[in-house]
Amino acid sequence: MSQSIAANPDRLLPADPGTRSIARSLLERVQDLPIISPHGHVDAAVIEHNTAFPDPAALLVSPDHYVTRLIHANGVSMDRLHAAGSSASESRDVWRTFVDAWPLFEGTASGYWLRTQFESVFKLGADLGEMSADASYDAIATKLLEPGFRPRQLFKDFNIEVLATTDDPLDSLDSHRAIAEDPTFNGRVLPTFRPDAYLNIAHPAWGSNVERLIETAGDGATGYAGYITALENRRRYFVDHGAVSADHGVPTPATLKLDAVEAERIFELARAGKATAADRNTFEAHMIYQMARMSVEDGLVMTIHPGSFRNHHQPTFDAFGADTGHDIPFAVNYTEAIRPLLQDFGTAKDFHLVLFTLDETVFSRELAPLAGFYPSVYLGAPWWFLDAPDAMLRFRSAVTETTGFSRSSGFIDDTRAFCSIPARHDASRRIESSFLARLVAEHRVTEDRAHELIVEVVDSSPRRVFKL
Repeated sequence: MSQSIAANPDRLLPADPGTRSIARSLLERVQDLPIISPHGHVDAAVIEHNTAFPDPAALLVSPDHYVTRLIHANGVSMDRLHAAGSSASESRDVWRTFVDAWPLFEGTASGYWLRTQFESVFKLGADLGEMSADASYDAIATKLLEPGFRPRQLFKDFNIEVLATTDDPLDSLDSHRAIAEDPTFNGRVLPTFRPDAYLNIAHPAWGSNVERLIETAGDGATGYAGYITALENRRRYFVDHGAVSADHGVPTPATLKLDAVEAERIFELARAGKATAADRNTFEAHMIYQMARMSVEDGLVMTIHPGSFRNHHQPTFDAFGADTGHDIPFAVNYTEAIRPLLQDFGTAKDFHLVLFTLDETVFSRELAPLAGFYPSVYLGAPWWFLDAPDAMLRFRSAVTETTGFSRSSGFIDDTRAFCSIPARHDASRRIESSFLARLVAEHRVTEDRAHELIVEVVDSSPRRVFKL
């Protein structure tokens, strides 16, 4: 069997030999720096309890909508991909389906992450396509049974310093507390306040969520006033448990400041089930404005990632639920939509607002100019469908001429797949090294300065932007 291309030390580096040599030197400067992951979706309880990983298919295929969506697009039914974990035979069948589909992933970001994991984490030693499905399944399953192949040891082996989770506003955060108080664990696992299901009236559970929120944290107040008080209180609870940011997944970046009377009117219409679609949009835009106000007051970094049409295929959602591969990006307008928020808070002291997008067209047209003026605004890393090598290079090319390197968030892996974290951060470091190497080769940046900038981008930026 031939060596996997994931073992090539020059992967993702420039093809030109001279530029590649510069990139190698830059990569060497940051390759062993600790991983700072300020936004992701790993369950803190997995770290607290050091839970063993499931079988290969339940770990790497069924829960990964990047993987299942492409296989499904090529004619495989979803039920064949979501059976992993039900039984050993069903998991093995899912894995066989995945291995049969492996050629589909050539050139994709998912293929790159997986191939790197197979090489560096699971030590397969050969490309998946050169192994039988059963042989690769057995090799990974054997690795998963090793006593040292548990989340806490991998956290150390991966050189993770900070890992942020994404959490419901009413989560007890007991796992975070237990981890923070455990003297045997040296890393930081931080909660992130994620209030989408409490702000978006269209969410199926909005009404029940709001009732629980007010009852739990409203300090005896009722109605809209109790709702605002409860959100403020729960944010403070998160801050007290180590949170540094609040994350907002919204359809659009629209923001709007309503007076309290109008906000309460829409709030009560929504509780009665009488709010219109326009009411829902208006209220969510107002609540994103309110989240910014609260961030100015309590110091939580505010991140916004709009532009996804969630659950695009209703039959798949009905059968398999959310996060199953059919969230589809659409165009967004930042310049006008975010302006009401920035009018009041864009220059507020110590307010950090990290803006993401799934729409590449706004990189240079809107986001870079916003971050190039407002002290509060930082550019979120290429996210989701844009976290592929070529898209990351396009991002750097599009924004750097306006913002330089000081206005970006650092890399965001945004992943539920714990074992893919080092692969994702390694890819980002290689792309940043490649981009800077080109600037050096073109005599636009000195090599000495490039060595400073690569540390800024990889390590200093996420620490500064996320107040770490």
